Amino acid sequence: MMMHQNGNGKLNGNGKLSYLKDKLEQNYQLPHHVAIIMDGNGRWATRRNLPRVAGHRAGREVVEAAGDLGIGVLTLYTFSKENWRRPMMEVSALMKMLASTMRKEINELNEKNVQIRAIGDLNDLPPHAYEEVVEGIEKTQNNTGLILNLALSYGGRSEIINAVKGIAEKVRDGELYLDDVDDDVFSDHLYTKHLPDPDLLIRTSGEQRISNFLLWQLAYTEIYLTSTLWPDFGKNEFYEALTWYMTRERRFGMVSHQIQK
Repeated sequence: MMMHQNGNGKLNGNGKLSYLKDKLEQNYQLPHHVAIIMDGNGRWATRRNLPRVAGHRAGREVVEAAGDLGIGVLTLYTFSKENWRRPMMEVSALMKMLASTMRKEINELNEKNVQIRAIGDLNDLPPHAYEEVVEGIEKTQNNTGLILNLALSYGGRSEIINAVKGIAEKVRDGELYLDDVDDDVFSDHLYTKHLPDPDLLIRTSGEQRISNFLLWQLAYTEIYLTSTLWPDFGKNEFYEALTWYMTRERRFGMVSHQIQK
């Protein structure tokens, strides 16, 4: 993992967008898969004397920007397994917001050719939220644009444990030989089996941890940390993260001259 902490960029949103387009013309690569730990919602709301859940309404600009730039996958850490431990009233409000947001945004996302997917233990969700998420997935399943991948009741450790159990069952039943188990086989038993690993992870709010998120998949992901709270993280901040990413030399354990061949 390569970690970066940002400062404030000097270019405005239009300037950064122009810069990104210029870099693309020079054959610089945007990340294909961006994952975001959307942190700082509660602090943002508390500072404004608003209910904590008020800060969770952000994200629309980033989804729009990712789609416009042709990024393939955007994975949002929407609700973790650990989040169920929060006060019941807050959890209930978040689940209602999830259902409401899916219901209100689905038609527009569908029109923009966004395909919705979800990873995690979706059966943990209350019925009203579960039904809206499944309906969104089904309604957009044939879309060919941005994949908006929502991590819901998700935990990296439980994902890995589930993968181990699935592989063990196949070995036990003779469907798989133990010696055949490798990185590819393991990856095929994860929730993200049909997705590439993230190229870029963004974490907002200044925290410096990955919080049980995509533990296997982040092995060679570039990590961008920003002190900006998630509700304040819009297109301009997203462009800044992408601009930083495009300066990176990704070596995957090799040295520079091997990459440049």
